Amino acid sequence: MREQTLVTMTIEELQARLPFPMLGLDVDNDSAFINETLLGYCRERKLELTRSRAYKKNDQAWIEQKNGAVIRKLVGYGRLEGAAATVVLADLHKVARLYVNFFQPSFKLKSKTRDGARVIKKYHAPATPYEQLLADDRVGNMVKEQLRREFATLDPVQLLNQIRQKQEEITRLASGASAEQPSQGVMQLDQFVRSLATAWRYGEVRAPYKKRREDAKPHIWRTRPDPFEEVWPILQQWLGEEPNTTAKGLFIRLNTEMPNRFKPGQYRTLQRRVKNWRTSIARRLVLGCNYEAEPQAVTAGIHINGLLADRIIL
Repeated sequence: MREQTLVTMTIEELQARLPFPMLGLDVDNDSAFINETLLGYCRERKLELTRSRAYKKNDQAWIEQKNGAVIRKLVGYGRLEGAAATVVLADLHKVARLYVNFFQPSFKLKSKTRDGARVIKKYHAPATPYEQLLADDRVGNMVKEQLRREFATLDPVQLLNQIRQKQEEITRLASGASAEQPSQGVMQLDQFVRSLATAWRYGEVRAPYKKRREDAKPHIWRTRPDPFEEVWPILQQWLGEEPNTTAKGLFIRLNTEMPNRFKPGQYRTLQRRVKNWRTSIARRLVLGCNYEAEPQAVTAGIHINGLLADRIIL
């Protein structure tokens, strides 16, 4: 019952922050939401409680999309645990809520029509959630005036600076540093503003993300044994006899001649093998290089046959 009570406490805190009354809750089928405690809570306050359909995960698409569009961009994917991380996350969400709702515009779908296989979508002009509330006739004038007063007190640069500071703390905690270890220091607002002049050179700042090592090698090795390694000479012979055959046709022929050896989920692996084989043949014929060799050899072949490649329309 402890988790169920925490959900109702969180809902009350959310209701206190919303500028308009809450009319209902749309939740998934997790036991933290589908329980007698939350059901009784909604009945007492006349809140409509709806749940998603079984095995229909896209029923929460309008909510779950914010996990990737907002939450993961701010927090990253590092493992956070403990009371210290909870406090930092709470502080980050308080600042991010103001920054996203008041200063981050987004597109909203206006209409969607289908013309055969073509889907035509039209969107409203980009607007922040704050601007959308001001333009909505269902929102009262008192609420709009309260939002205007709150907006007048906010500074987007200062909010962004606070977000970056919290991201640095999250990065430190995700790397295994304890709460007692000192951070690198808080950047002053004027110093942060000066750093924005050169921030564009480094792309989007995502402090919680780990940077890729410059000497890191690309992942080209296999993590599972190739199920078609033993029969690949046979497949190459079939491809030589019928070059236009598809991977699906090869897979069906394999299952006919070797029943119960290959699983349906291995069809995609065969597709990749056939695609790589055809690409190697095409490069060997056009560029005169061995596609299966080292990347340096492929690059050299392209440079050597540059005149030929310039005259080929791909």
